[in-house]
Amino acid sequence: MFKYTYGGIIMNTSNITNYKPKDFAELIGVSVKTLQRWDREGILEANRTPTDRRYYTYDQYLQFKGIKTQNDIRQVVIYARVSTKNQKDDLQNQVSFLRQFCNARGIIVDQCMEEYGSGLNYNRKKWNKLLDEVMEQKIKTIIITHKDRFIRFGYDWFEKFCMKFHTTIVIVNNEELSPQEELVQDIVSILHVFSCRLHGLRKYKKQIERDEEIVKELQDGNQSHTGAENQDSQDDRHLPICL
Repeated sequence: MFKYTYGGIIMNTSNITNYKPKDFAELIGVSVKTLQRWDREGILEANRTPTDRRYYTYDQYLQFKGIKTQNDIRQVVIYARVSTKNQKDDLQNQVSFLRQFCNARGIIVDQCMEEYGSGLNYNRKKWNKLLDEVMEQKIKTIIITHKDRFIRFGYDWFEKFCMKFHTTIVIVNNEELSPQEELVQDIVSILHVFSCRLHGLRKYKKQIERDEEIVKELQDGNQSHTGAENQDSQDDRHLPICL
């Protein structure tokens, strides 16, 4: 079991992030069968739930990678996000909840990032700054209230990306701090994008229909295709029938 220090307070990192055998195997680049064999041989023993289900922890990942967590001076960051400035109260509720969560566990927060922007927007300034710092190995832990506060879609990919740089994302999983109206707004945005693409295709279709040269080439192509099919049919009629 690994422990590390936050400002003189010893923190236990177990149970912050747990993995099913399949996910852990993928994370460290081995097969599930290899994990099972290592478990039997005592090389990398799995933890057990009260119902005897196997799981692995983030500490075991660090141990496997040979990463020492003592004297880790990287930062712990709170990240909170809402879509619009009209949701300022929701943003403050997220920050307050996360600070209470950290205070209750003796976690010292080095940085608090508050951001306005859609979860579908991959160009959010502070979010990209956070990812840059992850890649620079300046961030130890990112704490969020819900997956969609970090990114609306593709969270699992970004979590694995952060893990490559030994950064843990802690999800408090408070559904009340994930505004449902944002989900509706994001779905509407996606529908708008596809609607615009369909409109563009219709416009392109009209342009093709107006272009006589393209229309003629398409017609010639169709005629050639039809002629080839007719020829194949005629050839088939002349084939000998074998009984």
